[in-house]
Amino acid sequence: MVSVRSVVDRVGPTLLHAVHLPDPCPAVGDVVIAEPGAPAQLAAGDLVLGVASADADAAVELLRHSAESGAAAVLLKPPVARKPAVRRAARSAGIALVEVRAATAWAQLVWLLRTVLDAAAEEPESLEGDPGSGDLFRLADAVAAVVDAPVTIEDTNSRVLAYSARQDITDPARVSTIMGRRIPDDVLAKFRSRGVFRELSRGRQTIFVPAQRDGTLPRLIVPIRMGGELLGSMWAVVRGPVSDERASAFADTAPVVALHLLRRRAHADAQRRASAELLRAVLEGKAGPRAAVAELELTDEPHRVVVIDTPGDDEGLRLALLERMSQGIGRRPVVTEMGGLLYAVVPDGADWPSLASRGAPRVAAGSAVKIGELPRSRAEAEETLSLLRAGVIDGPSGSFDGVWTALALHRTATAAAAAGVTGLGPLDLLREYDRANRTDYVGTLYEWLRHPGDPRSAARALRIHPNTFRYRMRRVLELAPLDLDDPDVRLALLVQLVAVRWS
Repeated sequence: MVSVRSVVDRVGPTLLHAVHLPDPCPAVGDVVIAEPGAPAQLAAGDLVLGVASADADAAVELLRHSAESGAAAVLLKPPVARKPAVRRAARSAGIALVEVRAATAWAQLVWLLRTVLDAAAEEPESLEGDPGSGDLFRLADAVAAVVDAPVTIEDTNSRVLAYSARQDITDPARVSTIMGRRIPDDVLAKFRSRGVFRELSRGRQTIFVPAQRDGTLPRLIVPIRMGGELLGSMWAVVRGPVSDERASAFADTAPVVALHLLRRRAHADAQRRASAELLRAVLEGKAGPRAAVAELELTDEPHRVVVIDTPGDDEGLRLALLERMSQGIGRRPVVTEMGGLLYAVVPDGADWPSLASRGAPRVAAGSAVKIGELPRSRAEAEETLSLLRAGVIDGPSGSFDGVWTALALHRTATAAAAAGVTGLGPLDLLREYDRANRTDYVGTLYEWLRHPGDPRSAARALRIHPNTFRYRMRRVLELAPLDLDDPDVRLALLVQLVAVRWS
C-alpha cells in the first residue's frame, strides 16, 4: 500500500502540503469525505477530507475521531490546517495532517486522490525512472483521437512534453516545435501578439486561433489546470473552426492530463531533492567523488563550484530563478541550496558569468578542480562572493583565479589587522589628523606608495591636480616623521595601509 507521504509527493505541492507526518508514515487505503453534521464512518488507512471543518474546534474533533478510527490522515484547507491548536492535536493523536490548497475543489481532489491510489496499486511504489513519460505520449494520441487533430502537450514555458503520432495535419510551426521540443521564439511571438497566453492565464476553457498569413494553420488550445494553477496547455492543429461538441470533448481531457503533469512534477521534485542532498554532502566533504560521478552524472573533467547570491528568503523564488538562469550555460548544472545561497557545479568553460545577467545580483566561482576537490572550490567561491558583497571587487561576478590580486590583498589586510599592525609607528598620527580636519593624507600616502615615482598617476587616482598632490605629500612629511627613502619604511607603511583600506 502507498503511504501518506507518497500520496502527497505524487499529487505534488500544487495541491497538498504535509503539515505533520508521524513516523512511521501510515499507509493509505481509501478516501472518505467527513460530511457536515454527521460523524464520519471511518476505517483504518482512510484519507479523511475535512470538508465541514470550518474552524479549529471542529478540526480538532475530526482529528481525534479519525485517529481513534485508525485513519491515516486528515486533509484540511487553510487557515484551519495551520492553526496551532490543530497542529498540536495532530501531533498528540499521532495522525498525519495535510493542508489542501485553498482554491482546490473537494470533488476534484477526491477524483485525483483515488486515481493516484489506483495507479499506486498497479505499480511498485518507486520513483525510479520517469513515471508517465510513455503514458503522456499515449495520452497525446488518445487526445488527438478525441479532437480529431494532431496534438502537442506543453508546459508553462512552451516546452513540448509529448506529442501525438498523428501527422496528417501539419505546418512548419508544428514541425519546428516538435523538432526543437519547444515553440520557436518567432512563432511564440506571433501567438503572444494574438493574446493567446493572456487568455490561457485567464482560465478560458478553449482558445481558437485562426489561420495566419504566413501559412500557420489554425490552433485549438486548452489550458491544463489543477487547483487553480496553470500547469501547461494542449495545442491541436485543426483545419478550421471546431464544433462546440468536439471542443468540449477536447477540454474534458485536461484533468486527466493534469494528473500526469502533477505526477511528473512530483517525480522531478523528488529527484531534485535527492540530487540536492547528495551534492550538499559532496560540497561539505561528506561524500566522495565516486558518488558525485555515478549518481549526479558528473564527468571526470574539471568543474567549478558557482555560488549564486539571490534576493530574499523565498526558496521557491531561488529555485525559479535557477530554472530560468540555468538555460544556455551548457549541460544543466547540478544544484543545491545551503544557507540561503544556490550552489551549482558546472564544467570548466561553461558560461557561468552570464548567470548574473539573468536575475542573480552576484555570482562567484571557485577555481576549476577535479571532482574530489569540489569542497575547496566551494570555499573559494564563497570567499570570492564575500568580496563581491563588500564591494571590494567591481561588477556582479568574479572567479577565484581571476581576482587573485584582490584576494591576496584582502587576506594580507585581514591578517595584518588581526595582528595590530596598523597601530605601529606614526601612521596613527596621520589617521587622527584626517579624522579631526577632514583631510585625506592617509589616502595621499597610499597612492604615493602605489605609484612610486609617478605623481601624475597618483594624482589621477585621487582625482586632484599633481601640484595639489605634491603639496599634500609635503604636509604628510611635516605631520609624521617618515623616512620614505628607506625601502623597509615604505614596505611597512604599505602593509599598514593595505590593512586599513582592505580589512
